[in-house]
Amino acid sequence: MSTPSTEHFDAPPIAAAPADHGARSVLPGLALTALIAAAAFGLRLLPGFSALSPLILAILIGMVIHNLRGTPAIAKPGVKFSLKRVLRAGIVLLGLQLTFQQVMQVGGIGVTVVIVTLVATFAFTTWLGKLLKVDAGLTQLIAAGSSICGASAVIATNTVTRARDEDVAYAVACVTIFGSLSMVLMPLIGGFLGMDAHAFGLWTGSSIHEVAQVVAAAYARGQEAGEFGTLAKLTRVMLLAPMVLMLGVAAARRMRQSGQDHDGGGIPIPWFVLGFLVMVGLASTGWLPEDLAPYSTSATQFMLAMALAAMGLETDLRKLVAEGPRPALLGAGAWLFISALSLGLVLITT
Repeated sequence: MSTPSTEHFDAPPIAAAPADHGARSVLPGLALTALIAAAAFGLRLLPGFSALSPLILAILIGMVIHNLRGTPAIAKPGVKFSLKRVLRAGIVLLGLQLTFQQVMQVGGIGVTVVIVTLVATFAFTTWLGKLLKVDAGLTQLIAAGSSICGASAVIATNTVTRARDEDVAYAVACVTIFGSLSMVLMPLIGGFLGMDAHAFGLWTGSSIHEVAQVVAAAYARGQEAGEFGTLAKLTRVMLLAPMVLMLGVAAARRMRQSGQDHDGGGIPIPWFVLGFLVMVGLASTGWLPEDLAPYSTSATQFMLAMALAAMGLETDLRKLVAEGPRPALLGAGAWLFISALSLGLVLITT
């Protein structure tokens, strides 16, 4: 009778060991992506780097490490963990930076300009991608990054498209380059056209890719333009949730029609985006202490920087170069379209 009893009590420790080992296995990769994210934040303090977001710097550092030294094998489980779990937690926390009251301040006309510009740019970029014969996954990433909110939109959309890491890097490069051009050119164009602060702020907020790029461009024309441009941009960021959800539903429908299960992982509807909306609702209540805002913003940016660092650590530059010039032409086309369309709408409505 004693033998069965011994076997019974010995079983739990044996079963628990793999889970404990799995938890430890992600630590090296998490430490590496966190170190890269910290380095990206540090680089922003140096002259010439302040205009770049830590997300962009993180993916660049990751790419340099991977292509010069290679990503250590021991770090790969943690790198994949950063690409999935840390990324999704960061997107959920992103909701704390937005409120429904901010949308109200943009006004009906401003919100209409933002929505029309976003939807039209996404549709145009998708069409142009087909015309240029760019891969559908890469096309969607460039469309999302150009029309919504730059690198954050690219990595959020990739939770649905599940494109290659090289495609993510290419899309981030596009929104970085063309958004930076907007940051330099738009203040000059706005001054030439004699745009007032409200009109110029709405133009920058509804068209420039990254939040940091909008802030730099809009504030170049004064405090009022800067504040309104930031509000318009945050309204665009809020539209990230419904756009990604719609892409997830569309992907689910395509899989049902084809009778396939995406990578054996189920329907790719990003339910964590609902967490993003819950956080927006929570921030809108006014219950959260104002002192919490800088900490939540820093935590969000750090998590997203870790995710982008992980992207860089899995990006092969040779594959990136092999994409050829067509994706770059797609990014340029999307940039010209959103800049011109939003300018036209702003001049007509304000």
